[in-house]
Amino acid sequence: MLNYKPHYLLSFLLLASAALIFLCFTETGNDKDKLYRDAFTAHNQAYAIHIPGKVSFAGEEISTDPYYIREGLDRELLVNTYWHSNTLQLLKRANRYFPVIEPILKKNNVPDDFKYLALIESGLLNVVSPSNAAGFWQFLDKTGRQYGLEVTEQVDERYHLVKSTEAACRYLKEAHSKYNNWTLAAASYNAGQGRISREWERQKTTNYYDLYLNAETSRYIYRIIAMKLICENPAAYGFYLRNKDLYPPFDTYTVKTDTSIADLLNFAARYSINYRILKEFNPWLRSDQLKVLPGRSYLIDLPEKHSINYSGLMKKVNDPDSMVGLPLSAAGPQ
Repeated sequence: MLNYKPHYLLSFLLLASAALIFLCFTETGNDKDKLYRDAFTAHNQAYAIHIPGKVSFAGEEISTDPYYIREGLDRELLVNTYWHSNTLQLLKRANRYFPVIEPILKKNNVPDDFKYLALIESGLLNVVSPSNAAGFWQFLDKTGRQYGLEVTEQVDERYHLVKSTEAACRYLKEAHSKYNNWTLAAASYNAGQGRISREWERQKTTNYYDLYLNAETSRYIYRIIAMKLICENPAAYGFYLRNKDLYPPFDTYTVKTDTSIADLLNFAARYSINYRILKEFNPWLRSDQLKVLPGRSYLIDLPEKHSINYSGLMKKVNDPDSMVGLPLSAAGPQ
């Protein structure tokens, strides 16, 4: 005879109750949420990735017929398609930060596709690399200063999204004037202009895809193109997001200061926000004080009141239950 101990029986009853609650929730929950879960269940499969015959970056078309181009792109599409947690976060953040980056690229006559360079460089996070490159655009301190960014103990504009994007445009336009090619300009962002120039002279080719480069730079453009393809049509790669799943852009206003701020904690309190919010909206402030030299001034970004709470942000989201790029009923591999 089986001898069930009381705590085993209790565990069984708890699990059974949880399952019953889940089933009841599924049966009686919001119809749109259920449709979304059903679509996810039906299509959450692993497929080989379709490789387009031709793709483009920054208006420069390439053929994927050469095996090394096709397999290079295939690798990056596979990595980013099936690294679900990472790519989902990238898609969510892109919705918040691309609207800031896109008009700056346009104003500087830099192709819109370069927003994907920032995406693969940092994941649209203010991260620091092992080589101490920082911010969305991953500038080294010396390079940041070279392209007009202030980098000090108190102020580091590598973490300022608008100013670092402007600096990236200056770099990319300079590289493009040198190579007359946006793809090589992008590759030089990773490897440096000196290395790209040496390799194209040594290997007698100006085609990035035909150059034999180190592993990181060899993968670089393929990573950008892979994220471009996924972002432009997420459902085709198995990412079924609704508008309400994306991170909404923030609404902000600026406060100009031309005098030093001895205590940024008190400054934040004066505007009815906490210190954390002040630092997250102004990551370029690297200290708890701000020294302003005569003749200088800074613009500090602060969130509009409704942007502090997610419920306020979501009020601006149009048609929150609609799928990104296609109606919910059409969700599925394309």
